Amino acid sequence: MSDKPSAATTPRAQVPAADQTLRILSFLARQRGPVAAQTLATQLAIPRSSVYHLLGALEEHGFVVHLTGERRWGLGTAAFELAGGFSRQQPLARLGRPLVAALVDRVGESAHLAVMTGRDVLYIVEERAPRRPALVTDVGVRLPAHLTATGRAMLAALPREQVRALYPDASAFADRTGRGPSRPGELRELLRAVRTAGHAEEDGEVTVGLRSVGVAVRDHTGWPAAAIAVTWPGDAQRDADDLAAAAGSAAGELERRIGRG
Repeated sequence: MSDKPSAATTPRAQVPAADQTLRILSFLARQRGPVAAQTLATQLAIPRSSVYHLLGALEEHGFVVHLTGERRWGLGTAAFELAGGFSRQQPLARLGRPLVAALVDRVGESAHLAVMTGRDVLYIVEERAPRRPALVTDVGVRLPAHLTATGRAMLAALPREQVRALYPDASAFADRTGRGPSRPGELRELLRAVRTAGHAEEDGEVTVGLRSVGVAVRDHTGWPAAAIAVTWPGDAQRDADDLAAAAGSAAGELERRIGRG
């Protein structure tokens, strides 16, 4: 006998708070940036007082953040944890692994696929090229997003308000090698360059002597679902733009496979 409640025993009317909470999170996930509480109340037909109560509870648990100066609400780091949990259940990894392997064969360098989880990236696929050094980006490893090519590619694809919520001040910036942005203003400048170039780069911020390029993989809403990166020894004579183009081709195919194209 199934222990799953039937629709007859758990109609929406019996759990209005749960239903409204999920609708708020779903609505925020579809937006390009944070929105006002009044917008949530109007669009979802939820009393404004209820919206504020639910947002307060969600904020307490990290699922939303309140941008006080703008009087708007956006998804918080706990929401990214849910996305990471989905990825750990393998759909993105299963779809991305053959593409990452083909990318390695094409360029002769190591490559990997990562997702955002809070202010970190979580590596879900890694393929190492023959005769190349082992990387720290093994499957299951987390690294600070602002230091990695994959993380920078995804951060550049996020709404700027969301980036400000993730990195409000200098205390949010972890360090590995003494390189990379350490303040919000430095990160803004870096991400501006990423958007202009169409790909992200890092040189020794994760591991001294290694360079990487990364390209975001966007879902059907334009949200960065993941990123693909190529890593190579810094003393190797490789063209970063060529490697970024190859990673971009793989990212585009993964976008098609997850239903964007």
